Amino acid sequence: MSDLSAATIAELVSTAHELADAAREATLAHFRRTDLAAETKETDRFDPVTVADRLSEERMRAILARRRPQDGILGEEFGSLAGTSGLTWVLDPIDGTRGYLSGTPTWGVLISVADASGPIYGLIDQPYIRERFEGGFGRARVVGPTGEARLRCRPARPLSEAILFSTFPEVGTVEEGAAFRRVSSRARLTRYGTDCYAYGLVAAGMIDAVIEAGLQAYDVQAPIAVIQAAGGLVTDWTGGPCHAGGRVVAAANPQIHAEMLALLNG
Repeated sequence: MSDLSAATIAELVSTAHELADAAREATLAHFRRTDLAAETKETDRFDPVTVADRLSEERMRAILARRRPQDGILGEEFGSLAGTSGLTWVLDPIDGTRGYLSGTPTWGVLISVADASGPIYGLIDQPYIRERFEGGFGRARVVGPTGEARLRCRPARPLSEAILFSTFPEVGTVEEGAAFRRVSSRARLTRYGTDCYAYGLVAAGMIDAVIEAGLQAYDVQAPIAVIQAAGGLVTDWTGGPCHAGGRVVAAANPQIHAEMLALLNG
């Protein structure tokens, strides 16, 4: 982790929450509007983007230009901006745009700060239910409709008793899907479709694991920070770093992580 002063840490935390507040306002302005249109970024599958995605990131970038102009930015909608501080803000203005379009409150805004080693602080924010998961700099908490609680991942239990999540049943390529099913077939319960919210549930101790493939850095860096702060771990499918995305395993504890990696790798 970067050698940051207490004043710098306080400034980063304050800035992150201001970003999340601005993204809440931007995303809620268009959520559950029946006239909301969506474009698709890809030709071979529906990968939607809306005016709300762009507005959310634009407002966050404007705050960073004012408060932290020396930092870099990596955002889903507007790409990379180089910085000079050694810190980079990684932004996903709406993680789960398909859910956003459908009116389900399972999408979120992802905000993290990374140094050369990877993410050091992150927020997972669900604007509609006003639930915010926070991790890093000694913080591990969730604030929501029922108040504030400490984040703590679930203790070890066998995969046969575990709850596993993924966003899509296909889980990437044919080979990746087959590897995922080796794990899923051993789990007590497998659920789909909650995007970044599932990672918050790992940190909150509600579920045991998330397995995904084909992710980008902005999909995973905030969840890494939050889950690690809560005592869990997030790696690629071989146990290595996954800050850049790709194949991701988020686990509540080392025991179930090891059990899942063994199955994913045959």
